[in-house]
Amino acid sequence: MASLDQLSAFVIAAEQGSFSAAARNLGKAQSAVSTAINNLELDTGVELFDRSSRNPVLTVQGEALLAYAKTVLQSQHEFMVHALSLSHSEESKLCLAIEQSISGRSVLSLLHEFEKRYPHIELELLDPGSSDVAELIRTNRADIGLMLEREIYPQGFSFSGVGYSSLIPVCHHQHPLVSEQPLTHARLRNHRQLVTRSIDLEDRSHERHMFSPKVWLSESPYIILELLCNGMGWAFLHEAVVREKLDSGELVALKLSYQQTDILQGVDVVWTENRQLGPAGSWLQEQLMALEIGVK
Repeated sequence: MASLDQLSAFVIAAEQGSFSAAARNLGKAQSAVSTAINNLELDTGVELFDRSSRNPVLTVQGEALLAYAKTVLQSQHEFMVHALSLSHSEESKLCLAIEQSISGRSVLSLLHEFEKRYPHIELELLDPGSSDVAELIRTNRADIGLMLEREIYPQGFSFSGVGYSSLIPVCHHQHPLVSEQPLTHARLRNHRQLVTRSIDLEDRSHERHMFSPKVWLSESPYIILELLCNGMGWAFLHEAVVREKLDSGELVALKLSYQQTDILQGVDVVWTENRQLGPAGSWLQEQLMALEIGVK
């Protein structure tokens, strides 16, 4: 039966392109890596590498088995992380990051239960701007995040969809756009658009809903909200941010001639596989994954 050491040598050698590079990566002698791969080939009866050239090259059979080997090693890593979290005593601190465009009310009942179960744990709540939760998780500043979905997460991230949020085009009730409805792209482009964006300048996800050449940008949807209430432009904001102002009549939800249905964006719970959670963190993660945000 293939051992984990054999599978690890196989995967690293395939990724590094040589047995010597794999040995350096694993901190072992090259002979140990070669022996592990040779034994794996004997155990499976499959030639994994073509050794006829200077550097070993995966055979067709080796290519086919590589993904399975990676899956086995990943499962072993997840098993050890989970086992370590169970063996450790209860953590003393925990940090949850909730993106500003997501209502904190969605987790209030959960936090009440957390307080009862783990009264001695120091809980820190962060409210980063657009797309910045992922960076807090990546740098270990936060343990768990609740954020609007991204098309691609950094390597090592895990996520679970827990609902959706409606993105609503809005402006002040006295803004000129109110009388021009239903609105075309051309009419939207004639007025300043207020746009939420990440503080990460490489993140350009905010451009998906940009129409006007005249823009002001902020990482905070609540700064955008204040500008809207002062008639400074129009914006796409999430329902959790604008609901109170819409209900009071201070802001108006705009009707778009080209958009007949709500614009929905998924909400994800995110965490990193490289950081173990203790009992309290594991409980909080499981409860967050059971949320149904925006589901009616």
